[in-house]
Amino acid sequence: MEEINMEEGDQTREMGVAPALIALDPTHQYVSVSVGSDLRVFNLREGCGVSLVDPTGGCMHKDAVRAIRFSGNGKLFVSAGDDKLVKVWSTESWHCIATVTSEKRVSAVAIDKGGRYVCYADKFGVVYALDTECFDGTNASLNKKAVPLLAHYCSIITSLEFSPDGKFILSADRDFKIRVTVFPKNPLDGAHEIQSFCLGHTEFVSCLAFVCNVDFPQGNLVSGSGDSTVRLWDFTTGSLLDTCDVGSKAGLSQSNGKDAEVSPAVTDLCPNFDGSLVAVAIQNLSGILLLSCNLSFRKLSIAKVVSIPGETCIPSSLGAALSEPMLWMIMGASSLRVSDSASLARVRVVSNFSGVTEQEATVVDDSDIPGGQPLLQKLQGSLSVGEEAISAAAEAVKTALRNLLIKKQYSTERREHRKCGRNDKKIKK
Repeated sequence: MEEINMEEGDQTREMGVAPALIALDPTHQYVSVSVGSDLRVFNLREGCGVSLVDPTGGCMHKDAVRAIRFSGNGKLFVSAGDDKLVKVWSTESWHCIATVTSEKRVSAVAIDKGGRYVCYADKFGVVYALDTECFDGTNASLNKKAVPLLAHYCSIITSLEFSPDGKFILSADRDFKIRVTVFPKNPLDGAHEIQSFCLGHTEFVSCLAFVCNVDFPQGNLVSGSGDSTVRLWDFTTGSLLDTCDVGSKAGLSQSNGKDAEVSPAVTDLCPNFDGSLVAVAIQNLSGILLLSCNLSFRKLSIAKVVSIPGETCIPSSLGAALSEPMLWMIMGASSLRVSDSASLARVRVVSNFSGVTEQEATVVDDSDIPGGQPLLQKLQGSLSVGEEAISAAAEAVKTALRNLLIKKQYSTERREHRKCGRNDKKIKK
C-alpha cells in the first residue's frame, strides 16, 4: 500500500478539491453537472438552461457537491456533498422538494428502482434511507429525517448502486471491498441481510456499474479501482468473473522513481444501453477507454481508446442515457475558477457509443455537440477553456482522489499526536 505523508494543512486543502460530475436523465432530456458547489442543468429538448429553485429561500449548496443522480423514471434528481446537505429536486418544476441534513459529509447517493427511496452514504461509512412517498412535489420539506440502513464501520463509502431488479443495494468503500445487501421491503427498519461480498481489488474501489441486456436482465457488476483494474462480478455470489488491467494495457503505468510502478486509478465507469460496451475514465488518459463486455462468456476486453484531439482533457465523470448512443464526459475541479462565481469545467461528447459501431466512436467537435454553444455556456461557465487550466484541473483531481481514498500511514508518534486532537478525546472543561 502506498504511504502518504503530508502536513495537516496540505491534506485538508487537497482533500477539499472536488472533481466535476455529470449525470443524464434516462430520457436524454436533461444533462446536469456539478462543479464545486455549483449545480448546472440544461434542457436538451428545449435548448436552454434550467434554473433550480429552493422555495425556502436558502442557498443551493454551500460546499462541494460530491454526488448527483437522476431517478430511474427521471422524476427526481438528488444532489449532496461536503455541506452535509442532501437535496431532492422535482424535475417537473426543478424546485427543491426536500432537504436532509446529514451528520457527516456525503460521499455517494442512489435511488431505488421505483423512485421511492433515496439512499446516501457519508464519510463515516453509514448508508441512510429517505422515504420520498410523503413528498408532494411542490412544497419544500426542510430537515426530513433519514434512518440508518447499513454501515461499513468507519470506511469511506465511494459508490452506491441498486441492482437492475431493485432487490439489492451495493456499496463500495475505501478498504477495497464491495458489499451486496438485500434491500428490505421496509428499509426504514434497516437492512440486515448481506447477500455477498465482492473481494479482489487491492486498492480503493472508486466506482460501480451494472452491465445487462434483454438476455441477461439481472446482468453482472463491473467495478473500477485505484489498482488500475476493471473487474467483472457475479454479485449475487461474490464470484470474480474477469479482470482487465486497464492501466498497463493503455500504457498509463508510470514509475515513481523508486523502482515501483504507480497505477492510475479508474475514476468512473459507464456502460452503454445494451451492456456490450463499458466506457472507462482513467487518470492520465486524455479520453476514454472502451471495454467490450461479453455477458454470455463473462469476459472483458479492450475494444478501443477514444482520444480527445487537440487538448489534454482527462474526464473525471461519465454519463449516458438509455435512449441515445452518446457518452457524455466532464473534466473540472472545484479549486479552479473562471470567475468569482463559477468553477471551471470542460464538457465533451463521444458519438456512436453502441456495441454495433464501437470502432466508429469519436469525440465530436464543440460545434456539433447537442445543445451547441448555449449548452457549453451553461455547463462549462465559459465557451472556451485554456489548455493550461485543463491540465491544472486534471492534476488537482488526481492528487485529491489519491489523498482522499488511499489510507494514510502514520508513525506511532504521529498517530498518538493525532489522537490527542480528536473531539471525542478532548476533556470538556
